[in-house]
Formats: sequence, C-alpha cells, structure tokens
Amino acid sequence: MISQAAVYRGDKTFSLEQKDVQPPGPGEVQIKVAYCGICGTDLHIFLGHMDQRVGFERTIGHEMSGTISATGEGVTGLAAGQHVVVRPLDHCGDCPACNAGHEHICHKLKFIGIDSEGAFQEYWNVPAHTIHVLPEGLDLSHAALIEPLAVACHDVERAKLVKDEDVLVIGGGPIGLLVALVARQAGGNVIISEISDTRLAYAEKLGFKTINPKSDDPVEKVNALTGNKGADVVFEVSGSQPGVDLMTAAAATRGRIVMVAIHASKPTIDLFQFFWRELELFGARVYRPEDYDTAMRLLNEGVVDCASFITDIKPLGEIQSAFTALTQNPSAIKSMIQIARD
Repeated sequence: MISQAAVYRGDKTFSLEQKDVQPPGPGEVQIKVAYCGICGTDLHIFLGHMDQRVGFERTIGHEMSGTISATGEGVTGLAAGQHVVVRPLDHCGDCPACNAGHEHICHKLKFIGIDSEGAFQEYWNVPAHTIHVLPEGLDLSHAALIEPLAVACHDVERAKLVKDEDVLVIGGGPIGLLVALVARQAGGNVIISEISDTRLAYAEKLGFKTINPKSDDPVEKVNALTGNKGADVVFEVSGSQPGVDLMTAAAATRGRIVMVAIHASKPTIDLFQFFWRELELFGARVYRPEDYDTAMRLLNEGVVDCASFITDIKPLGEIQSAFTALTQNPSAIKSMIQIARD
C-alpha cells in the first residue's frame, strides 16, 4: 500500500511524495488521517525557524483526526474503524518529571510531528498510549480542533479560575480565542486584547468584550471594565513584549498570570509589579490526558463554533499554497488540510 505524504524540505517548501505504508509495530496504532490543522509551530517550521531541530526530511503536523486502520502487537482496547485523535507527546517514563506524574513535561519529551514523523500523510503510525477515541457522531474536521482546544483547557486549569473572576486574554489568535472560550465556559468574565481588526470582529461576534491597544489604552480599558480592580487572571498569548508589559500592568492585586505563548527572545518582565501586587506567574505547556478528555467533551457540547472557527480546508495536494497563504494572512483563524482522498 502506498501513502501520500508532505515532506518539509526547508526554504518554505514541501514536496509531495509517495511512501510505502509500514505496518504498525508492537505497541503502535496505524491511523488513516482525515484532517490536520496548521498550527503556529507548523508555520515556524515552514518559515525555517526550527530547521536545526526538524531537519529537511520530515513530515510534520499534529492537530489531527482520523480512523484506526490497524493495530500492532500488544495493543488492547483499540480497534480498526474507531475515530480517534492523537495526543502527540512521547515521554521517556523515567525522568524526574515522569516519576513525579508530570509526563507531559518530561525532561526528554519528544513532540510527535516535530521531533518525529507527523500527520500530514495519509497513514500514520503512533504509540497506542497517545490515542483518544472520539465520541460518536463528532465530525472529523471539527475533531482536528481538539489538540489546540486541549492546550486551552490546560491553560485555564493552570489558572485555577474561579467563577465570576475577571479574565484578560492578551492575543486573539486561535489559541487565545480558545482560551477565552474555555475560560468563559468556566465562569470567567472574559476580555480579549488584540490588534487585528478581523480577529477583534470575530471575538465580538462570539460575544466577548474587546480591547484594541492600537486605539485604546489597554490598562485604562481593563480597569474600566473591572471596577478599577484589574484582571484576576491574565493569559499572555501574544508572544510579544507589549503583551508582557500589559500582563503585569493590568493584573489585579494577587492576580494570577498564565504564560501561554512561546517567546522568540527573552522578554523583560516588570518584577516590581509582582512585588507591589503579590502577583503569581504560572507556566503552561501542552496538556495532560485529562485536558484532552475535557476538550473532547467541550467540543462535543458545542462550546466552539467549529464552522466559523475553521477558516478554510484545502486538500493535501495544496499544502504548499495553504502554508504560503497563511503566512500572508495573519487574520485567519484556523486553516486545515484534508488528508484522506476518499
């Protein structure tokens, strides 16, 4: 059997190649991939920012959904025909983090689809422990949003969000919007700060209060919306220095800040504000298995308007143009690749 795969070759280039499909090994599951979303990390790879880590012969992609086509020796509880998603984390099982029960931040963590072969291919073999079986009836194109939604679920869990707290999400891209939706579902009063007019309009369509730092003083606006108190919980999702400046300036006394974004360079953080207001800063990286379970439940309950969140879907054969278009359209929400040809 032959599988079509998109292979990253460097210099903003994918090549479409035919590969022999290998049977799943012991402890592995083979998936016929249906859909795979393009995430911010995929774009960084495409733009050459991660060449040293990824190399030039890798199939990337991890925001996916599909159907089990075969199982390897020793795999139990999973069967061909089941609709699934993959939690793309392969931990070592024997480092201080793993031994403490924090396998998602394993000291030797391999992120499947970055450090090993990913989902922009028709057939994909993955460790069985990464598989989550989907609820019946969930559309596979919608299910490809579970991975980024699980990120948001983990972020909100890290924030220890309490009902009726004021929440500021800095950055209204795909992850920021999902964080806002999960935080609202948890009972937060959510404000989104974003500079893209298109994304602001979409956030407002979803019913969120918004701030545009290009035209508003964001600290004044947050204070005006919170009784001059500031935000009890702040999510920094912009990955920018202005976002880091805002996260401390807009936080309430004893506010909790969750660092969601990966910053390209070390930002400058106002530690004086941490002292004066007794702030707390939490890191949030990827997700635990239970975050995936929560994401599947929320998606199945319709918390995300998948039809509007998915900006466009292109076939695997157009992956090059899809990535190129996305680098030129920062206002897009979620672009997706349809992998299966039937």
